[in-house]
Amino acid sequence: MIERLTFGTVPRKHHIQLRLEGGALAFEECFTQEGFEGPYTIAYHLRAPHTQRLSEAKHGWTIAKDATEGRRLAKRHYKTQDMPKKGGAPVDARTPLLFNADVTLGVLFPDKQDPVYVSNADADELFWIHQGGGTLRTALGDVKFTADDYVFIPRGMLHRFIPDPGPQYWLWMELNGGLHLPRQWRNEVGQLRMDAPYSHRDFKRPEFKGPMDEDIRELVVKKGQAFHGFRYQQSPLDIVGWDGTVYPWAFPILNFQPRAGLVHLPPTWHGTFAARGALICSFVPRMVDFHPEAIPCPYPHASIDCDEFLFYARGNFTSRRGVGSGQPPSGRCRPRPASRRLRGKHRPRPHRRAGGDARHRAAAEDHCRGTGGRGQGLPGQLRPTGRVTGGGFTRCCLQPGRLEGSNRSHDRRRR
Repeated sequence: MIERLTFGTVPRKHHIQLRLEGGALAFEECFTQEGFEGPYTIAYHLRAPHTQRLSEAKHGWTIAKDATEGRRLAKRHYKTQDMPKKGGAPVDARTPLLFNADVTLGVLFPDKQDPVYVSNADADELFWIHQGGGTLRTALGDVKFTADDYVFIPRGMLHRFIPDPGPQYWLWMELNGGLHLPRQWRNEVGQLRMDAPYSHRDFKRPEFKGPMDEDIRELVVKKGQAFHGFRYQQSPLDIVGWDGTVYPWAFPILNFQPRAGLVHLPPTWHGTFAARGALICSFVPRMVDFHPEAIPCPYPHASIDCDEFLFYARGNFTSRRGVGSGQPPSGRCRPRPASRRLRGKHRPRPHRRAGGDARHRAAAEDHCRGTGGRGQGLPGQLRPTGRVTGGGFTRCCLQPGRLEGSNRSHDRRRR
């Protein structure tokens, strides 16, 4: 739960009549999670919301069902910028790269708006907008988003994307077990704690528009790893009011307040969102490792119960040598792919001497930043004279199911 919202016209209690102008009776719809014991939203429609008829599903993305057989256990670098830009509407443009029972990870480069409404009844969805922006239109209202935003769509929520003109590049996460805010940032009633790295005010809420008709009647539902078509007789965007805690939102990553430590902090300190079998971390500009004897870069580590997927956005980070903006290195665990970031030519050798002299430490810091001087952050961010990391990347730690590859043509094995 982020917080309960109320928009439009709602009755004074649940499950009592709502009469509209002229005496017409509104139709109540309960949108629930985990049966009737979890979070919910109640919406009020002009018309009965369950009058769809069966239709042909003419849209849908490629579903990752089968892993490539015979692939060796390896650390891999997915050069997604080299992929052919499939284009099209977001409902069709998604390319899955990795998946397991809990998570599917992929990218898309949409250049058209969705011509149909979409509902993913299998999973919550989270998008990272690396480039572009637009509007997420839902039955509960519009969510405006721009580059550097996370965009969240609850499982089963009717929606469509309307991208802005210009290039678009999105990272896509399909979360079969749902998404929630990490428990360490919430108090007993679900409110974000005062020491959390973000607050309720940092999220972009839906802008309620009220009933509208876009002259779109087709709905594509993903359920059971297949797409199903339905058709409305009238516009499904007929909600006059709603309240609840299940709704879409966007989160600008630069609203995330990073932690700083004398020595390197583990990824859990950067946990932004959590899901079944996964923790999504965000690394943003911050002071790092200012103990006089700190190892300047993240040290080699192997967490054998996790797979790790890293997506570098921009800026400079201590483990980014050899990786371009928007390129997600990833791999399979046993050992954890994070260890691949500090091996071979990608590892700053001077850092093996934690207690080295000032000359070695300075060379190590410059090598690690790749700047030859002061660190660089994301545009508009504070750039202290002390050592900083520009940290523009998203990290997804997944456990325990091993990630399988679904697109072999654009991975580069990291030896």
